[in-house]
Amino acid sequence: MKTRVTELLGIRYPIIQGGMHWVGRAKLASAVSNAGGLGILTALTQPTPDDLRREIAICKGMTNKPFGVNLTIFPMINKPPYAEYVDALIESGVKIIETAGNSPREFLPKLKANGVKIIHKCTTVRHALSAQRDGVDIVSIDGFECAGHPGEDDVPGLVLIPAATKALVIPVIASGGIGDGRGMAAALALGADGVNMGTRFCVTEEAPIHYHIKEALVKATERDTVLVFRTMRNTARMLKNAISEEVVAIERRPGGAQFSDVQHLVAGARGRVAFEQGDVDGGMIAAGQVIGLIDDIPTCAELIERMVADCHRHLLRALSLMV
Repeated sequence: MKTRVTELLGIRYPIIQGGMHWVGRAKLASAVSNAGGLGILTALTQPTPDDLRREIAICKGMTNKPFGVNLTIFPMINKPPYAEYVDALIESGVKIIETAGNSPREFLPKLKANGVKIIHKCTTVRHALSAQRDGVDIVSIDGFECAGHPGEDDVPGLVLIPAATKALVIPVIASGGIGDGRGMAAALALGADGVNMGTRFCVTEEAPIHYHIKEALVKATERDTVLVFRTMRNTARMLKNAISEEVVAIERRPGGAQFSDVQHLVAGARGRVAFEQGDVDGGMIAAGQVIGLIDDIPTCAELIERMVADCHRHLLRALSLMV
């Protein structure tokens, strides 16, 4: 396949693995890249910039294909040393970065000077236009169906993707709600130059997640996600389990809730333990509505080859309807 995304990133297929906390590690990223997509390591999964350097080195030992690093930038009281993580990926020779959260504009001059391509994830067209003005190379537009943070505008991909491709000059990657070749064909028909998948890559053989979690995602339907932090205007989509439902119940109490009321439930370390030990109700598990379309646990190579073939078939079917 040939799109502006494959050309810019030097990959065979315009399929990007989302940068997911605790999940974006060398084993998964290298498998996606070896299969022709773009694997992504998650910088903040690594405790320090030196740990990121080591993970990049491991990934390089597992693939000679392009891969990227995700850096999610949030305003925090005790914020990570973002600049040091940027230095680590540059010094390690990484040429693609996926940023999310706040604008990466303060790091763009250094990244550009070192030949790094920047993909910035947005949930609105106005933020995508701002990112384009800042100088990012590609926007990944995240629809309301997505796992994690879909923003506060609640615009689904069927509207958001064409709105973004109409407004932007730079390439757009469609993200949220995509898990198979049908979704990929739809995204391309809506004007995107590629797709980003997070939840779907969680349910692969190489994902560093306990098998019980993967099984739970396979069994779940499109109705088995919940929106947490809604009342705090920091909405996040999670798998429906004991923890996420308790958070929603606390938010619905008379008078509302503060983050401190749920902090003990949503701690990142708790989610990591759930991923590693397979306790589906042990912590928060990000999942998009696309879980309703997932019914197996393939290797990354099997998934990507199947997606591309299905995408081709569905695009041809659409063309056959023209008379």
